[in-house]
Amino acid sequence: MEKLERKKKKYGLVGKDISYSFSEGYFSNKFKELGFIDHTYKNFDLDTIDGFPQLLKVENLCGLNVTIPYKEKVMPFLTQIDSMAAEIGAVNTIKLTKDGPKGFNTDAHGFKESLLPLLQEHHKHALILGTGGASKAIAYVLKNLGIRLKFVSRTSKGDNINYIELNKEHIQQYTLIINCTPLGTHPNVDERPNIPYKFLTKDHILFDLIYNPSKTAFLKAGEACGATIQNGLPMLQLQAEKSWEIWNS
Repeated sequence: MEKLERKKKKYGLVGKDISYSFSEGYFSNKFKELGFIDHTYKNFDLDTIDGFPQLLKVENLCGLNVTIPYKEKVMPFLTQIDSMAAEIGAVNTIKLTKDGPKGFNTDAHGFKESLLPLLQEHHKHALILGTGGASKAIAYVLKNLGIRLKFVSRTSKGDNINYIELNKEHIQQYTLIINCTPLGTHPNVDERPNIPYKFLTKDHILFDLIYNPSKTAFLKAGEACGATIQNGLPMLQLQAEKSWEIWNS
């Protein structure tokens, strides 16, 4: 019994109001398929980031995923941060090492690999809806692909565009639009970012980081205008597998 206890490996997701999350089911099924009966994955739903240091003391904890709203807030608690995650400014994967918790960002990998098959020559400008932790990884990928970007937020700050400022010219120029906000997530499926959808065309890509529902109000509006649409499920699966690779490296 003592020998089995030492072999146990615990993983989990850190976030707030995450009962809907994909990760717990995904990794639990993965462990079952691999026959890893000593591996477990669970949600760690924290009301505030103040509970994070105590979470790190969980016995046999090996790795964590991080979601809204803590991708930036966990960073001060980590002893090491991977260079790419540091450049992005957000962490969504943590590996517990002998030297302490180390932060990584696998969102960038997941987004890039799911976006590349959709891109065409004319997709040179992108609007990023939202300015949270996930949007930082999106911006990192777009910059590295040479795609010019603008952030859209509820308040005008710096070079950001306010939603109420968006017009036909913006939509015509920015043919790649990525929703990094939680608007439209189950159960509030009728919500969507406030952009002028009537100006969308078949030349647009609408990419939604949300995966539940599989077709958000944002994506439905794009589809109705002939745009190419993509939800966040492929990105999530890719980043999850990258997390698993990091935990086992």
